[in-house]
Amino acid sequence: MTVLPVAIGIALTLSCAMALLIVALMGDQSAAEARLAEVAIVAENDHRYGFRDVLSLITRALEPLRRPLRLVADEDLIYRLSVAGFREREDVDTFLNAKLLCPVLGVLGATFAGRSNVFVFSLVLGALGFFAPDLFLLYATNKRKTAIALSLPNALDLLVICMEAGLGMDQAVLRVSQELEFVSPDLSHELTLLSREQRAGKPRSEAWRSLAERVDLDTVRQFASMLTQSERLGTPIARALAQFGEALRTKRLMQAEERAAKTTIKLIFPLVLFIFPSMFVVILGPAGLEISKMFETMSH
Repeated sequence: MTVLPVAIGIALTLSCAMALLIVALMGDQSAAEARLAEVAIVAENDHRYGFRDVLSLITRALEPLRRPLRLVADEDLIYRLSVAGFREREDVDTFLNAKLLCPVLGVLGATFAGRSNVFVFSLVLGALGFFAPDLFLLYATNKRKTAIALSLPNALDLLVICMEAGLGMDQAVLRVSQELEFVSPDLSHELTLLSREQRAGKPRSEAWRSLAERVDLDTVRQFASMLTQSERLGTPIARALAQFGEALRTKRLMQAEERAAKTTIKLIFPLVLFIFPSMFVVILGPAGLEISKMFETMSH
């Protein structure tokens, strides 16, 4: 009878020792490694169930139609997507998949119309679905260009401040990209790419010209040419940046004043079509009723 309690005690001791050993082994993994493992698992799950994968799975039956579109519009489409900020390899396939799927959805939506209007609605909704990705890409491009153009004068001011504080041009660009990460993510991303290209050994003038090609803005092209001329002529870059930033702010102010001046002309059409008729009804309506009542009494 005394053997059983001894065996139970030995078993408990061995189990506690194994548990302590496992805890000690797991404790060797640092918190950073554990966090990286969690991020890797989350990234793997996101990739596994991503929007692109679902879209490609749905449009897999339309693969023979996507290949000629990719061969015809490969370079032009890649450039348009890059200007809009979509620069991953899968973005081209996602765009083409959406371009093939949207007309199908439009035709399916036209089936809910009446039987007599199915053909007309199918043509209209199919055409709208085919051009919907292009319209979205145009909207995204204009939005990104506008955001970069509005943030560029502030970025130039920060560049001037950093260079006057003693930083070089390359370090100032990297610092400005870090400061604009939350204020203007698009411009911050472009400046980060510019800094990486310069670190890789690309000359400064070529890096700025490639930035102008990626952004596709006249102000950025002028800025790149200004930097190139400043390097060739040996003029101080900080002074040139300050003058160029002042010119951009003046141009932005003039554009705002121009839009404000056009507002009065644009208000004429809603005033004439919507506001003036309602005002006439409110002002002349009671008088018209009184005049009609007066004519009725005079007729009797």
